[in-house]
Amino acid sequence: MNKGTIGMLMAVAALLTVALLISAMPADGILTTRGDTTIVDTRLPGKGIEGYNGATPVKIFICKNKVVKIETQPSQETPKYMRMARQLLTRYEGMTVTKAAKAKIDGVTGATYTSEALKKNVKAGLEYYKKHGK
Repeated sequence: MNKGTIGMLMAVAALLTVALLISAMPADGILTTRGDTTIVDTRLPGKGIEGYNGATPVKIFICKNKVVKIETQPSQETPKYMRMARQLLTRYEGMTVTKAAKAKIDGVTGATYTSEALKKNVKAGLEYYKKHGK
């Protein structure tokens, strides 16, 4: 092989390496850090998880491998039912990520679809964190 062919092969190999490294990184915006707290945004990991009126994304705040708090994000859910269902999110606080991901949290009567969607989003976010956040 001549020098030009070797140079071209090396350039292609370098591009493939960069592409591989980029593809292995978590998607931009899902995990953010604020001080020693990692925040998981479930809009992408929870894509397709819907309550009664659509997506019910959350932000999960994790510090030292424990769930600190979980906040709901804007959604099309009826505010009355979202307020009811939001109560269940505090039950995850203080749990380790692994325990919270496996937790069997009861839904909220009267807001069943929203409750189930919130729990699925929490699980999706925690599983994403376990794979990409540590």
